[in-house]
Amino acid sequence: MIGVLVAAHVVAALLTIGPITVASSLFPRVTRALIADPLDPRAGAAAVLLNGICRIYAVVSIAVPVLGTSVAVLSGKFGQAWLSTSVALTLAAALVLVLGILPAQKYVLAQAGLQHPSDLASYPTRAAILSGVFNLLWVAVAVLMVLQPGAPRHGA
Repeated sequence: MIGVLVAAHVVAALLTIGPITVASSLFPRVTRALIADPLDPRAGAAAVLLNGICRIYAVVSIAVPVLGTSVAVLSGKFGQAWLSTSVALTLAAALVLVLGILPAQKYVLAQAGLQHPSDLASYPTRAAILSGVFNLLWVAVAVLMVLQPGAPRHGA
């Protein structure tokens, strides 16, 4: 049973977090295109698509910590330092997404298509920084999940 949950947890992480990291990483480029030409329909459509991916997958990605918590509880690993750190980093990544990336994307989309969008000049840099932080948090979580530093080793 634990093996099935681990597999589901890993697959859920790959199929939900992966698209968010890619979409949020591409959004700054699209924002630059919108700044260069606010009426560019391709840039506007790309921005809407990337934001949609981030929003939808953010909701679906809730399965990742739910499955991960199930695995941790059933395997008796809940409370280990590496896992607690992973949970904290996951929460931090969720906050970066919900409080930083998605509101910034929403603002850019609200300004898209306007003849003179208000001060979007700082948004590509801000979006790139937020996306980079989000991605680095998930890299740290992945490393902790694989290495499990400080966890007891069987057969070592």
